[in-house]
Amino acid sequence: MRLLVLGGTHFVGRAVVETALARGAEVTTLNRGVSRPAEAAVTSIIADRTDPEALRRAVDGREWDAVIDTWSGAPRVLRDSCGLLADRAGHYGYVSSRSVYRWPMPLGGDEQAPLVDGDPDADDSDDYAVTKRGGELAVLREFGDRALLARAGLVLGPYENVGRLPWWLRRIERGGRVLAPGDPGRPLQYIDARDLAGWMLTAAERGVGGAFNAVSHSGHTTMGELLEAAVKVTGSEAELVWVAPEVLDEAGISPWTELPIWLPDDAEYGGMHDSDVSAAHNTGLSCRPIQETVSDTWAWLQAEGDPLLRPDRPRPGLDPAKERQVLDGLA
Repeated sequence: MRLLVLGGTHFVGRAVVETALARGAEVTTLNRGVSRPAEAAVTSIIADRTDPEALRRAVDGREWDAVIDTWSGAPRVLRDSCGLLADRAGHYGYVSSRSVYRWPMPLGGDEQAPLVDGDPDADDSDDYAVTKRGGELAVLREFGDRALLARAGLVLGPYENVGRLPWWLRRIERGGRVLAPGDPGRPLQYIDARDLAGWMLTAAERGVGGAFNAVSHSGHTTMGELLEAAVKVTGSEAELVWVAPEVLDEAGISPWTELPIWLPDDAEYGGMHDSDVSAAHNTGLSCRPIQETVSDTWAWLQAEGDPLLRPDRPRPGLDPAKERQVLDGLA
């Protein structure tokens, strides 16, 4: 397969490149060339895709079997990219988000759940959900049923530059009493970036199109299993202290940001870890055990150090003083 990866140097894009190379694909990356260097085995095109003319010059005379794109910026950029690539590629895989569903996400919601409004011609990216939906519409307008919309939710694994799992690993590495949120049996729904990459590549090979909730089954793991795996791989003597959601709420601690990954199991947040993913799994999506994801993420952190976090996402993590205050209050 001749594959074009738009981006390809960070998180999901990097996982796509490495997985594709391992499968024997001919991989081309297109990016600005200002971050980490491209893999040695890829053909690297340096261009600023936000400049339509620069993008046109970069792709002229080239063709690919498939494109995979992780863009999270203005939909207008996706519109221009897809317009140029529609006659140069057979398939377009877009890493979208379950954020495109109207809030709150319904429990057990599938791909037919109500969506936010989006504009494929928009030139701003202030609202993540609206931006991602606009991106979907831009892709669909040019590629139609040749487009795969991978509505990923919580994405974990090596190369994570959002910082959720890395924060937990570093916090547990420090040891001591660790504030663990809610019920350890709280089911989680997520996907390892490498599993997302593998599934999208298989979909490209098979010509699978459409919108899919691309995460694990709810309860593939639990919050307790994830944090216990972190304790094990770091070799820490940390003590997990499970704190009830109402205590966290009274302390003004925000789920998801101050306590990454975790969300209370209530009417507002429950659907984030409980959506219908049967469509994606029926097309071959499978998810590795959480222990492997945690272990490999820790190994990556040890090898490469903490990543630069994405500037367009809130910095995750709980202030140590706030954590101590809550834990001391339990006594």
